[in-house]
Amino acid sequence: MITKLISSFVLIISFSFSNFTASAAENPIKPFVVVLDAGHGGHDHGNKGKPGSGYKESDISLNIVLKVGSELEKLPNVRVIYTRKTDVFVELRERAAIANRADADLFVSVHCNAHHSNAYGAETFVLGLHKSQANFEVAKKENEVIYLEENYEEKYGGFDPNAPESLIGMVLMQEEYLDQSILLASLVQNNIINNLKRKDRSVKQAGFWVLHNTYMPSVLIETGFLTNKVEGAYLNSAKGQTEMAREIGNAIKSYINSLSISDDKIKHPEVKELEVEKAIETTKEDIHEGITFKVQLAATSKKLNPRPNNFKGLKDVERDKEGGLFKFYYGNTSDYNKIQVMKTFAQQKGFPSAYIVAFKKGKKVNVSEVLKSKAN
Repeated sequence: MITKLISSFVLIISFSFSNFTASAAENPIKPFVVVLDAGHGGHDHGNKGKPGSGYKESDISLNIVLKVGSELEKLPNVRVIYTRKTDVFVELRERAAIANRADADLFVSVHCNAHHSNAYGAETFVLGLHKSQANFEVAKKENEVIYLEENYEEKYGGFDPNAPESLIGMVLMQEEYLDQSILLASLVQNNIINNLKRKDRSVKQAGFWVLHNTYMPSVLIETGFLTNKVEGAYLNSAKGQTEMAREIGNAIKSYINSLSISDDKIKHPEVKELEVEKAIETTKEDIHEGITFKVQLAATSKKLNPRPNNFKGLKDVERDKEGGLFKFYYGNTSDYNKIQVMKTFAQQKGFPSAYIVAFKKGKKVNVSEVLKSKAN
């Protein structure tokens, strides 16, 4: 039953990037508010890496967050709020409440991972139902912080970090922000993997309490594993923290730019094309056998060459003639999750009306019908 519910929830999520309007874009007087959340703190040290390493996740996440904030504070019309700036304990629900009270436009939570194996690499999470036991274990570990709070049973309404069914209702709270969350998560992941040469553990969905109560696009970044000897040393170093903060900060700047907020004032590096085939986790729930999803960018009577410089740098654009029009498509996959990321990226690159189409045996079919048939 839970598996069917999870599949249904994931498949019915509807993306509408073009309908999203950032409050800061509507009112140029209001600054774009970014809430930066350093995981753990105070008597909650988070994970400590290998025994004897002396690492503290709470200190490392705070150092990275303060460096990210320092760069973002230099931008005009951007306001940075921290859930903590010192080594203090902040309840999970209060972290989300800080963002909501500030009417924030973005919430970014920074953590470090741990595992009994020698696992390594970076992964970025958006709120969603767990697509694997591994995702569930990561979320459970972060959610178990509530046990350190007084009267947690009353505060969290019976929420049980150890029970997957406790998380099913959480997804709906963030549903309308999911496409923006995926865009930011993909930008973060792309920067860390391409520029810092870290192992790519992909963009994933899982049920983090700290994300589900926020009313804005939100991501949680696991910057790497303190339990890995090499990666732990890197994240504990000033160099590693500075580099990680730089790439997270640049991803946030690129996200802001994608919303056309203060474009005349905010200057930063060009956004690189996402490696979307690697950007987001693939599971059997997302694969539609015999179906090919594509993103339709445009339809015109002109026979344009589908080269990147004619399509704002997008690569592998296909041209197809349908009736009296030439239609141009980006992406080619049977994975609905991946095509959603590609659609969001195409919109971010300058095709706000881009949308997903589906083909079966070369003929166009209704996307909603394809999703319904999979859900059933």
